Amino acid sequence: MSAFWQGRRIPLAWLLLARQPARLAIALAGIAFAGILMFMQLGFRDGLFDASVTIHKLFDADLVLMSPRTMSSIGMAGFPRRRLVQALADPAVKGTTPVHWNLLLWRNPQTRMTRSILTLGFEPNDPLFIDPGLQAKAHALNQKGRVLFDELSRREFGPIAEWLRAGRTVETEVAGKRVRVAGLVTLGPSFGADGNMLTSRETFLRLMPGTPPGSIELGLIRLQPGSDPAVVAQRLRQLLPNDVAVYSKKGFEEFEKNYWRSSTAIGFIFTLGAAMGFVVGCVIVYQILYSDVSDHLPEYATLMAMGYRLVGLLGVVAREGLLLAVLGYVPAWLAGQGFYALIRSGTKLPVAMDPQRALIVFTMILVMCMGSAAMAMRKLADADPAEIF
Repeated sequence: MSAFWQGRRIPLAWLLLARQPARLAIALAGIAFAGILMFMQLGFRDGLFDASVTIHKLFDADLVLMSPRTMSSIGMAGFPRRRLVQALADPAVKGTTPVHWNLLLWRNPQTRMTRSILTLGFEPNDPLFIDPGLQAKAHALNQKGRVLFDELSRREFGPIAEWLRAGRTVETEVAGKRVRVAGLVTLGPSFGADGNMLTSRETFLRLMPGTPPGSIELGLIRLQPGSDPAVVAQRLRQLLPNDVAVYSKKGFEEFEKNYWRSSTAIGFIFTLGAAMGFVVGCVIVYQILYSDVSDHLPEYATLMAMGYRLVGLLGVVAREGLLLAVLGYVPAWLAGQGFYALIRSGTKLPVAMDPQRALIVFTMILVMCMGSAAMAMRKLADADPAEIF
């Protein structure tokens, strides 16, 4: 027992922090606030990028054809539909789906207010989305003037889902023309569109009579099992004229995300917000540790006079920073989970706590606390017993 007691290490770092519970609580609250701010800013940024490809992820496609003049999903340019026919010449191509894509004005049947809705036009017998249940619903689009409404669209489009489930006939205007809602689909809003609507190619051309004949905005290509999308894409780039661009499905998603990253201020604004949270946390932790070292400077000097080395005492301050990082991260992570759930409920944005973001924020908090501890250590170097006593 005597040997155990002599070998026991005194948790000096924890005792120094816990000696003043009020100061410790303030420090943890400040670190947690900085962590929450970083979680929110990075969550908004990544959530908005992910939301920009909500529809893109659902397409049943291995490759995607698109006009090289297209900049993003909010401004799709057309290209000749016959490029899909030419793509069928490749033996690895199993099938294709031409898609019309545009934002049209939807009139809320309840308030009569108009709002832009993303409208996709396709042949009802062609595969469009991965969801196998869509094919059964798509048969209703064979009737002229019928549409499928996304029930996850924002409430500003009207209580469409509630009325349909209640057995009501829902009719409204799109682009100034009468349409009837034939059913519901579950897609989800994106950053570029608050709601979605599916219709047949015939109805789409009726809603958009100015669309050039034979022109489409997207071409979905499905490959034979075992085909390499990268190899087939390279062959199609050599086969097709330069009035069409060939992307893998992943490349199609990244193309959209890159637009919002590079052509808008979204990424910069939210990254700057996370950096501000980091700076605020550094200031708070530095003030706490600097005050702690200053208050206990005579005690540190006494330990040095007793033979303790400066490196060992600096380790005490470093362990204080580590404890603050761990204890401050836990409430920040829990609060981040709650705020993410609130955001998903209120905005339908795909904001969730993914492991990568959780690790990034923890690393930032750890660097914040250890960096502040390193700056506070400079005060400890002044603990000269000869001068203090």
